[in-house]
Amino acid sequence: MRLGRSIKKLLGGPILLTIWIVGFGQAVLQLWNWLVPQIFGLRPITFWQAVGLMGLSWLLFGGLRGLVPHRMGHKHRMSPEQRERFRNAFRREWHGDQQA
Repeated sequence: MRLGRSIKKLLGGPILLTIWIVGFGQAVLQLWNWLVPQIFGLRPITFWQAVGLMGLSWLLFGGLRGLVPHRMGHKHRMSPEQRERFRNAFRREWHGDQQA
């Protein structure tokens, strides 16, 4: 049973990645070829140019946000007591000396 799940994960990842690349690459291609030539007078692009443009924009604007687990940068979480002290300090700072 575990071997079956491992095989599904091993094959499912690349299949989902391929579907994601093809889907978003096609969306970039269609939007570019629909808008950019009419607006800016540039040439239409091919599918692989659209995928390259998508990758370039991912590198420039997205970084590793989708690949790095969310907990990587948040090793030190606040305890409930710390959270309450923070809230009280915030309230004092922004709402005067009122205690809520």
